[in-house]
Amino acid sequence: MSVLISILITFVVVILVLYLVNLLPIEGRAKQIVRAIVVIIGIISMLKYLAVF
Repeated sequence: MSVLISILITFVVVILVLYLVNLLPIEGRAKQIVRAIVVIIGIISMLKYLAVF
């Protein structure tokens, strides 16, 4: 149950950060790079909770 809660919290944090990135006044290419980095970090942390790493 603890793993499920951790994954859910990570998912919510990633969605929140992606929303905040959309609010930043930066150009499209930089925004796209930041979104990709956030998604990759989110996937890695979810895999860590699933004991893949």
